[in-house]
Amino acid sequence: MKRKTDPKWVIEIIVTSVVMSMVFSFVSSEILDGAGYFVAFLLLVAFIALGVLFDIIGVAVTSATETPFHAMASHKERGAREALRLLRKSERVASICNDVVGDISGIISGATAAVIAGNLVRDFSVGSVLMTLLVTGAVSGLTIGGKAVGKTIAIDKDTQIVFMVGRIMSLLPTSDKKKRR
Repeated sequence: MKRKTDPKWVIEIIVTSVVMSMVFSFVSSEILDGAGYFVAFLLLVAFIALGVLFDIIGVAVTSATETPFHAMASHKERGAREALRLLRKSERVASICNDVVGDISGIISGATAAVIAGNLVRDFSVGSVLMTLLVTGAVSGLTIGGKAVGKTIAIDKDTQIVFMVGRIMSLLPTSDKKKRR
């Protein structure tokens, strides 16, 4: 069975990507402006961790099955319905988690790394090529290594991860809850 690409979904994902990228970039710029190295490195680690976390969620959603969540939903466990909704839209959830949040986090962490490398070169008169190589190498290693470990965790613990995300979602206000009342 051949799937068709929904043009409306493509437009939504493009707009979401542009807006989220602008927000992440703005936040990064505001925090980095005049920040010391400690804050800059914390921001860098936060963007790398965000990318890894959302990669884990995206993989878990594509790996998990609905069966355990049907039982949880029948027992009215908080988050089970939301988990089922995630699994039923796993393709879109994975696209948002892995492609939108993950890729934007990667781009912003790269830009943040470039700012840090530039500041290190300026402040410590180190060779710019060497510093850029060290910083970008470290960022790449942390990102790729984190995602590699994260994928293993996501596949091994897919049900628990999806359920945890479902529980978090159940705490958020949504229009669906208003309709049920």
